[in-house]
Amino acid sequence: MLHGHGDDGYRHSHSIVADFSTNVWYGCEPAGLKEYVFRQWPTVNRYPEVLAESLATQIAAHHDLAPTQVLVSSGTTESIYLVAQTWAGGRSTVLSPAFAEYEDACRQHGHRLQFLAWEELQPDTPLTSELLFVCNPNNPSGSVLELEVLAALLAGNPRTVLVLDEAFIEFTTSVATAVPLLSQFDNLLIMRSLTKAYAIPGLRLGYVLASTALITKLTQHKAPWAVNALAVAAGRFLFENYEQVQLPLPQLLADKAMLSGQLSLNPGLIISPSHTHYFLGATRHGMAAELKRWLLSHHGLLIRDAANFRGLTPAHFRIGTRSPADNQLLVNALQEWSTASFA
Repeated sequence: MLHGHGDDGYRHSHSIVADFSTNVWYGCEPAGLKEYVFRQWPTVNRYPEVLAESLATQIAAHHDLAPTQVLVSSGTTESIYLVAQTWAGGRSTVLSPAFAEYEDACRQHGHRLQFLAWEELQPDTPLTSELLFVCNPNNPSGSVLELEVLAALLAGNPRTVLVLDEAFIEFTTSVATAVPLLSQFDNLLIMRSLTKAYAIPGLRLGYVLASTALITKLTQHKAPWAVNALAVAAGRFLFENYEQVQLPLPQLLADKAMLSGQLSLNPGLIISPSHTHYFLGATRHGMAAELKRWLLSHHGLLIRDAANFRGLTPAHFRIGTRSPADNQLLVNALQEWSTASFA
């Protein structure tokens, strides 16, 4: 899906006052990162490392893994398509609702697809597919699966590779990363993002963690020089300053609780619970696409129309929490919309 994601303000002529459509951290990049990356500009005169090996070594040390268990990518989307290409023609299950790129990547590479509703997954669920795509915390719902559930699925389905997307693991306190499970299970593959929590999605940077055997299998399909030199430099900075660059999660989640609580009082909306800073809502009348256009044209506020997430409806939208001042703009605008709609 080339279009239909959040953060699509560039496609609209209206000025964007506040963008709630993206679930990237709304703050700026970590202090010092921009200056560090700009100092690396001379590196663009040469080809980058073929597989971003220096960054892979840093990532491995951070996670207490071997460098052969790490593959750096130009963002999680590249990782998704690389996984789909590696298992081309296979059978895959997608836990839904889910990021549309799992399905799109699998279809592009001839997978036989089946879908499993999030609420239907149990620790003892038997799987018949080669891959199971799971986003944890989930995008778009903010739901989470406990590590015990993941471990049970891995143990009970040794022939299925669990492709676990942890792109938003930094945005929750409800579940920890599944990286420790890599020492127990060879059928676990974890995709991580380095752009969402550090507000650098334009640089495109992520990585995959798995057994050496799975990483070797993926690498056979990896294009050389896919991660540019400035992105590699940014990754090195993040891991060299890891403790100092983490986002203010407790405050962000507190702001989310305040925002979702206020919106829950709006008679025109249904707000769903979430373990992250982003959450789903639905209109009680009309479609989310119409609400998106109204907010943009009347207030310059952008939300994510979530109708194209499998398992959701045309009424669904997703909101990513921003600053308290921006959040109040959205609360006020939606109250105005609701009042006018019910008048």
